[in-house]
Amino acid sequence: MQISDLRIFLAVASTGSLSAAARQLDVVPMQVSRRLVALEDELGVRLFHRTTRSVSLTAEGEAFLPYANTMTEAEESARGELSPSPARASGVLRMTAPSILGQSIVLPLLPSLLERHPELRVDLDLSDRVIDIVGQGLDLALRVAPLDDSELVAKRIVPNPRVICAAPAYLKQHGHPSTLSDLDAHHCILLQAVPRWPFVIDGELQRKRMNGRVNTSSVDAVRTAAIQGLGLAMLTYWDVFQQLADGSLVRIELEDASMEDLSIWAVTPTRRYVPTRVKVFLDALEARLADRQ
Repeated sequence: MQISDLRIFLAVASTGSLSAAARQLDVVPMQVSRRLVALEDELGVRLFHRTTRSVSLTAEGEAFLPYANTMTEAEESARGELSPSPARASGVLRMTAPSILGQSIVLPLLPSLLERHPELRVDLDLSDRVIDIVGQGLDLALRVAPLDDSELVAKRIVPNPRVICAAPAYLKQHGHPSTLSDLDAHHCILLQAVPRWPFVIDGELQRKRMNGRVNTSSVDAVRTAAIQGLGLAMLTYWDVFQQLADGSLVRIELEDASMEDLSIWAVTPTRRYVPTRVKVFLDALEARLADRQ
């Protein structure tokens, strides 16, 4: 079984098209078709349903997909480990990240990363929902919530504590809260996924229901509403680090309670055969976050 055939298989699976896979791999479509037939003959199964308009994986193709990914990633990792030259990333880095984190941290580091690795491409899903990275065939997920699935591998990148913040104009009009009970007199901007705000009181995590006139499913909307002076917001540090630095938001510290400590985690499907494209991205991410702490 040739690695080049596996790369063709993966390209067709990701693009859903023989011609698109050929363009991605810089070969002619006839070569893609011939090598797929050869791979199917070698495996003794049909990997794709083919029509004149579409190409889709068969059940056998779906079952073979993770094995093909593992074999190509192992080959890439071996070359990266054994090569005397600095690691050069290539292929498609498929990853997901929370929306604000992706916009404020991930996207700004891509220009220099892609310049250093011209053969690298990035497929980035920005979503605040937790995505099944194995089922979606992703290389990497950046997450803030603690990892529940023990089958995945999580690496802590940097602390990311929750913070309460508000616009200077709001605090000027409504006052600056200093205790937990003071929050009861304030308008709070609520995130639907976190109906109760978590506080650490005397070493124990407790959750408090807050009063709010704005309730939204979007973390980005919570931040925007806070900047507009609509109330107090609870976000994580890396959601608002730029706004705290430029003064458009002010961090609020309470005398009798602290906020829950979270972190940014890099989650991968496995500890073995981590592709070079994942390694170089995480190196760039850690360097960027270290510069801004």
